[in-house]
Amino acid sequence: MDEDLQRSLGEVARAARERLGLTQAQVAQKVGLVPGVYGRIERGDMMPSVPSLRRISIVLGISSDALMGVSPSQVAATVDEAPPEGNLSPELRRILHQLRTWSPKRLKVLSKVLTVLASSFED
Repeated sequence: MDEDLQRSLGEVARAARERLGLTQAQVAQKVGLVPGVYGRIERGDMMPSVPSLRRISIVLGISSDALMGVSPSQVAATVDEAPPEGNLSPELRRILHQLRTWSPKRLKVLSKVLTVLASSFED
């Protein structure tokens, strides 16, 4: 497990809890966790399960992205939105831009061509 992520999540959770003026025991009770378990999450000693992470974010009034240190520039806001392209090379951004205009039939043909090409590079 990524210890830096655990530590960061705990720090953000603690700051959000303190902002709300709640104790660890109060948050744990609202989230449905044993206070000691919630304390371990805040100390960065434990990563919550996905359902617990969701409940923590709701109780603390903070997005799960913020708890996990994911910035809006790193992900799309919804599944209908195109993913961010900030870290891609200019060539790859141009290719993606062009591919978004292609029909499903053309994309299927391209996928087959790429599969053949990829297999020819394998050793």
